[in-house]
Amino acid sequence: MSPALNPAQRAAVEHEAGPLLIVAGAGSGKTRVLTTRIARLIERDGIAPSRILAVTFTNKAAGEMRERVGRLLGRDPAGMWIGTFHGIGARLLRRFAGLVGRTAEYTIYDEDDTLAVVKREMERLRVSPKEFAPKAILAEISSAKNALVDAAEYETLARTPLTKAAALVFRELEGTLRGVNAVTFDDLLVLPVRILREHAGVREELAERFQHVLVDEYQDTNRAQYEFVRRVAGGHGNLAVVGDDDQAIYGWRGADVRNILDFERDFPSATVIRLEENYRSTAPILDLANAVISANVERRGKTLRATRGGGEPVTLVEAADDRDEADAVVELVRGWQATRGQWQDCAVLYRTNAQSRVMEEAMRRAAIPYRLIGAVRFYERREIKDLVAWLRLVANPADDEAFRRALTAPKRGVGETTLELLAGEARAGGVPLLEMSRRLNTIAGIRPATRTALEALVTTVDRVRALAVDSGVDQLLLEVIRETRYDEALRAEGPEGLDRLDNVRELVTSAAEVLVDDGGEVGLRPLDHFLQRASLVAGVDQLGADADAVTMMTVHTAKGLEYPLVCVTGLEDGLFPLFRTFDAPEALEEERRLLYVAITRAGERLQLSWARQRRRNGELLPGTLSSFLKGAPQAHVTKAATVRARASARLASPFLGGWDEAAPARRAPSSWAPRGGERVPSFIDEEASQDLPAFIQGERVRHGRFGSGTIAEISGSGKDAKVTVDFDDETVGRKRLVIAFAGLERGVDA
Repeated sequence: MSPALNPAQRAAVEHEAGPLLIVAGAGSGKTRVLTTRIARLIERDGIAPSRILAVTFTNKAAGEMRERVGRLLGRDPAGMWIGTFHGIGARLLRRFAGLVGRTAEYTIYDEDDTLAVVKREMERLRVSPKEFAPKAILAEISSAKNALVDAAEYETLARTPLTKAAALVFRELEGTLRGVNAVTFDDLLVLPVRILREHAGVREELAERFQHVLVDEYQDTNRAQYEFVRRVAGGHGNLAVVGDDDQAIYGWRGADVRNILDFERDFPSATVIRLEENYRSTAPILDLANAVISANVERRGKTLRATRGGGEPVTLVEAADDRDEADAVVELVRGWQATRGQWQDCAVLYRTNAQSRVMEEAMRRAAIPYRLIGAVRFYERREIKDLVAWLRLVANPADDEAFRRALTAPKRGVGETTLELLAGEARAGGVPLLEMSRRLNTIAGIRPATRTALEALVTTVDRVRALAVDSGVDQLLLEVIRETRYDEALRAEGPEGLDRLDNVRELVTSAAEVLVDDGGEVGLRPLDHFLQRASLVAGVDQLGADADAVTMMTVHTAKGLEYPLVCVTGLEDGLFPLFRTFDAPEALEEERRLLYVAITRAGERLQLSWARQRRRNGELLPGTLSSFLKGAPQAHVTKAATVRARASARLASPFLGGWDEAAPARRAPSSWAPRGGERVPSFIDEEASQDLPAFIQGERVRHGRFGSGTIAEISGSGKDAKVTVDFDDETVGRKRLVIAFAGLERGVDA
């Protein structure tokens, strides 16, 4: 094994048997410990790779783990199950699908597909979408599933109008999904747990198969993931989990930090080993991190120790406003690139994506290359979802959601009225929409042109399905495109359609590169393998090759990454931490853990910054230094102020705050504020803006094809946000664009 292990790491690697909790601080070499332990089990203890199950949270991490184990062994650990929770769940579900009313060819519904099903159930049940947003209904059901609360139990717990409405939909949803042989993303966790709970034979088979279970990032597990691990490893107890309770930052999406805090409750004989030697950051950075996180009550407790000497003091910069703060960041990264390294050494972190706008403008003015992490993912683009829907229908003819999408990709002149007529007949006959389309002679009132369009769809699916037995997925895609003339439809859309056509070509290329490794999965054709990969790929797995550019992203996105230079911005009460956490102790502790994560991304240099004033929704609002930093000993940071901040401080009133530990924190303003007789949000919705930049009316922008223009209107939110732009070129005129796809640049007229 590796001679570079420190005593704590070696103890974790050489632990013989029984439950093991490795509390691994940031930068403490947890991946090295995990992979070395796996290699030792195979090499020294003679455990066959097929008897080992390793679970992590991203495909990228799983791939790196397999590669590192392979390097240690000198060969690929063939047969070892290693993947994400959802990937492992999907694999098990393929094998035992019959136990939950599915077949091995089931379809994985993404959020859009599931939302479409929810909307139709709401319509059928007469639940008003105006009174209860379908996304809110879906969020309730998703949270319940991940907490392993089934529809019957949820119905007994429902108290509010929203939860009562969600209970009605939840009660019908499982039957609907079972009828079309589909599962939601949540079901990839929930259904395997149900199988393990209800079928002792399966539980015993898996316990016998997987003699050792290892879990990475255990602090991020939710109830369903925790139950899955406990059921698989409970028989023999050979469970090794690695995690850091101080980096538990996903409570808002269901992760439960108690899973790692209470590990010994579930496994009383557990051995606990702490990894506290940090190989990433200098002592000043770690001193601040330790000081910040020590204020949390709900934690195991550990102290990171630097293994590298020296280190510059952490700098806390006070800026006059957000633009002044951005200029301070630009000055630092420009100096770093000129004297010490590359642009790609630098990362700028913020609490919400709405903060990126001013930073982007500053980077452009300084001609500094940067990349903004958080764009719409490849498999979420319209044209990709269209073609994947065709493949899903080919793989699973019972997939009604795929049928509905394929019917409009491209449009065939089949109206909603006809579709609902078809759907009603399908429901009455207990058959999928595709099968009902074979029986059109039994349905009255369908026009000849519509009949022809539906028959053409059936013919295409049958032809491609026959090819799927032994053809590559790229060939199936090309056949779909040829049969439907999808490429011609995109070309007819003009310049934007040509861009989309490039994405289609990339999809075909990606399909051609898929290497199929069935690994014992039941009924997994190349097509099934491709669709599973497309459904499970995580956003962080698609960042692409590193370019020499400054990286800008939210702190949540930065988890697991590291950079020599890190700038953490927007450290004001109400922003970091967010206002809504002030009266919720658990949420406030999670915000503090988030700051801890931000600090420990830095290796050599860390700059923190806050602004006396910040523009939010067009208003310049006062700010006060984050309470998280007010409690940290001043010995851990060097305070600095920009020239503008020093000038404004002489004129500022005490209300604006500063490095004053006695200054009271501002309370949250009302979430709505009157303006011009209308009620409009007084702050940007942090949740909706996580993945997209925010624009404002009247702002100057530049489009890659249409040139420069002015934003006239803004509508929607999140990935559905749109802008109407009046372009300077009269031949272009006014265009309505989806922000996620438009690639707009701010304030650039050149």
